[in-house]
Formats: sequence, structure tokens, C-alpha cells
Amino acid sequence: MNTERTSVYAGFLELPTKKAFEPFGNLYPISLVRQMAFEAVKTAFFHSPAYAVVGASKDQTKYGTKVLQWYKAREMPVTPVHPKETELEGIAAVKSIEELPSPSTTSISIITPSKITIDLLQKAKELNVPALWIQPGASDSACINFIKENDMVDKVIYGGSCVLIEGDNFRK
Repeated sequence: MNTERTSVYAGFLELPTKKAFEPFGNLYPISLVRQMAFEAVKTAFFHSPAYAVVGASKDQTKYGTKVLQWYKAREMPVTPVHPKETELEGIAAVKSIEELPSPSTTSISIITPSKITIDLLQKAKELNVPALWIQPGASDSACINFIKENDMVDKVIYGGSCVLIEGDNFRK
């Protein structure tokens, strides 16, 4: 999605376009633009051939591990990312997202403290990761600002949706 803005008018964004959106020409309601970006990232996320979970551990009560189990239960190809563990939930782990077999075709779920999340966002941008899902509690205003300032709004699910609750609906 092209997020380049030329003007904002009372709840509308003027976006460069070749086709007019009647009756507003190239003015789009901000809520529609946000919804279009959200739909695009959901589609991109679940059309990846591989997935990774950053934040899983050996602790079965932690949400990172529960997210990893969610992918495993659905037989989705998933790789845990952990700086110290070599295996989680019976799946070989890698130490960083740079070690994923193909980061540019892997969607990543993030369940980490926000100070780690911001570093992951920077690395994901460098590696051209197609889509990220920041689980609730894993981001702060610095993370959100980074997403917006780096044109990643159409690549990141953030702001409250949890894969454990919404994942099956989003996959449809």
C-alpha cells in the first residue's frame, strides 16, 4: 500500500491514485485506509510458506510457548527463535531471525518485551520480512512509532489482536 500522503481533509487522506474512488475522487476515509492496510497484512501474514515465533521458551505457561503450540497444532511450518535454546516443543530452534532459512518468506509472531521488539522490527525491515504479528503486550509507543515512520503499517499486525484468539478467523 502506498502510504505517501499529499493532504489530510477532515478525516480523509488524499492518496495518489489512477482510479477515482467515487464520490471522493482520490480522497479515502482514514478508517478505510487503516482497514485496507489491516486486511493486506493479514493476507500477507497467512500466505507465507513459513512462520517463526520469537519469545517462546521451555515454560509451558508463557504466551510465547502457547503461540508456538498454536502453530504446531495446526501443522503450520514454524521455527522457534531463541538465543539460548536449540529446541522448543520438539522443533529445532534458531538463535535469531537472521538464522531463519528464508527470512524474506517467513511471517513472524513476536511475544517479547518491547525493548526487544523494537530491535526485531529493525532487523525484520533489513531482512525484508513479509509480515509480523506483535502479540498484545509486546510493543510500546516507540515500537508503534517505528512501524509508522518506516512504512511498515501494511506489514505488521499490532494493537491488540492475539493469534491465540484471532488466528483461526484471520486464516479464513
